[in-house]
Amino acid sequence: MADPSSYRPKPGQIPDSPGVYKFRDEHRRVIYVGKAKNLRQRLANYFQDLAALHPRTRTMVTTAASVEWTVVATEVEALQLEYSWIKEFDPRFNVKYRDDKSYPYLAVTLDEEFPRVQVMRGAKKKGVRYFGPYGHAWAIRETVDLMLRVFPVRTCSAGVFKNAARTGRPCLLGYIGKCSAPCVGRVTPEEHRELADDFCDFMAGRTGTYIRRLEKDMMAAAEEMEYERAARLRDDVEALKRAMEKSAVVLADATDADLIAVAEDELEAAVQIFHVRGGRVRGQRGWVTDKVENVDTSGLVEHALQQLYGEETGDSVPKEVLVPALPEDPDAVSQWLAGRRGSQVSLRIPQRGDKKDLMTTVQRNAQQALGLHKTKRASDLTTRSRALEEIAEALGLDTAPLRIECFDISHLQGDDVVASMVVFEDGLARKSEYRRFQIKGFEGQDDVRSMHEVIGRRFKRYLQDKERTGEWEETPAPTGPVPAPQTDPAALADPAAPTGADAVPDTDAEPREDDGRPKRFAYPPQLVVVDGGQPQVAAAKRALDELGIDDIAVCGLAKRLEEVWLPDDDDPVVLPRSSEGLYLLQRVRDEAHRFAITYQRAKRAKRIRSSPLDAVAGLGETRKQALIKHFGSVKKLKQATIDEICEVPGIGRRTAESVAVALASAAPATPAVNTATGEIIEEDDGGSTT
Repeated sequence: MADPSSYRPKPGQIPDSPGVYKFRDEHRRVIYVGKAKNLRQRLANYFQDLAALHPRTRTMVTTAASVEWTVVATEVEALQLEYSWIKEFDPRFNVKYRDDKSYPYLAVTLDEEFPRVQVMRGAKKKGVRYFGPYGHAWAIRETVDLMLRVFPVRTCSAGVFKNAARTGRPCLLGYIGKCSAPCVGRVTPEEHRELADDFCDFMAGRTGTYIRRLEKDMMAAAEEMEYERAARLRDDVEALKRAMEKSAVVLADATDADLIAVAEDELEAAVQIFHVRGGRVRGQRGWVTDKVENVDTSGLVEHALQQLYGEETGDSVPKEVLVPALPEDPDAVSQWLAGRRGSQVSLRIPQRGDKKDLMTTVQRNAQQALGLHKTKRASDLTTRSRALEEIAEALGLDTAPLRIECFDISHLQGDDVVASMVVFEDGLARKSEYRRFQIKGFEGQDDVRSMHEVIGRRFKRYLQDKERTGEWEETPAPTGPVPAPQTDPAALADPAAPTGADAVPDTDAEPREDDGRPKRFAYPPQLVVVDGGQPQVAAAKRALDELGIDDIAVCGLAKRLEEVWLPDDDDPVVLPRSSEGLYLLQRVRDEAHRFAITYQRAKRAKRIRSSPLDAVAGLGETRKQALIKHFGSVKKLKQATIDEICEVPGIGRRTAESVAVALASAAPATPAVNTATGEIIEEDDGGSTT
């Protein structure tokens, strides 16, 4: 590990001009490329105290052994040079988008004497006009088949073309009218190129001109009683309309634009691009990347723009590019895009209307792409095994932690404080083992005390189970399905079991106690993960020490910097950003957070819906509703006498007295306030009080 001060440039050496810089390692390999408006200010940020740097930046500067820079005249030139160097050197610490597949394009080879329409993949070639990308090659072929009626452009390979020219006989498409047969001289090279140009214009979105022209010719043929020609033109119009229907209209003003959306978490990001031409979605593509450098959404957008348009020119760069966040220097990026296109390019964030709605759709696709990528990654057995091995190595464990339990605290400004426990076995979630806790030891907001209480309660119950069964040796982690939850009055955890998507039925036999029911905390984990940093880790370790448990490892994952904290260590463990172990820890932590906040919201909603009538013993929902319906609101019910309450059908005098006592002893509800006017809202409906 290098000391950045050993290669720090001397004061005054770095110019204050725009430029591009490269960090190299000890083997002279370029590991990072960046650009700056002011090289002196930007590079100074890398040579500050290591503790103040982001972990990803800290890893980069300690891996590097030298830095060098190149001064350029403008920020646009800096952007161009940065892109060129990233393509040339492929630095390990730069964000690199990778396609999850090779997308097919509809290509027209305008560089040939007789242009050919075909499906192409891979790198783009000079002199070829591309449309797309498309999700599937069959979608291109269906579109081309419809359009060849109107634009009979050559689609055959060079070998087939030469053979037809040699024999003087066209291929089948030439006989059925879907090729103009330039191979046998039915059309001249100029006439065939005009067909190819018309085909490209139609695919580029200029559709109305051709349809109106064909409809005009069709009407003229009908007036001249050339009905067969009119019928053919009618079929041509229908074919073009069907080809247009392959891509739905999304922008009514026939806009040419690309929409870019980003979905990201701490470790990865997914980018989705919709290509809109003539108001219709003509193509879609996406990338996924590891966030190996410290980059925000603006930086991800800038990298995506470089990746998308770095090799494009002319109409391949649209007039309008819509993004979720503007790059750090939007003017320079706009100028760079305009230089690639040859005319002005608008780079902006959609604020309203159809474009904003379409951006929401693109964003949803990006979220789904990121989720699908994570699902594929988590389901791979080899990847999970490597993740567990990396965790064991990083934390100094003797064996891989086959069972991991993670704890998280959730509350809303100190109210409804709850905790969650999620379980992962062999890298997969065991939802039937999830548990939820209410914090009972104190009131208010104190995440450290809450974590200490929850860990203590969980493992106190584990020791009670061991003592009851006489199992004082460590119980091995289960290899099969885990036990389902039980209802036990002595349980210190919240008795409510997970429901819905978090409920997993117990369908297999498990080791059980004498009463025949599986126990909640029968199995100990090899690793306890807490959501938080040093204070939470110390609290969890203290709770285990107080119970005399010293064979369970503890760590914490701090969300802000994704650092792994160990008990009694002043410095965190920083796992590589591409580490499968870090990815698994993050997934466990995020699942615990999701489970905790879901429970917290449910408790808060239940509290808000509570009513003083809930305290009346024997008063069910039907009679509660009858009381509210009769009087109109709880407030008016409070003002009623016992005799008036008895007038409600189904309410006897004893029940009426209980209702009156409960309402009289209930604390007054906090008045609702209209935040716009400051006016106190009187309760005049049947709603519940808080």
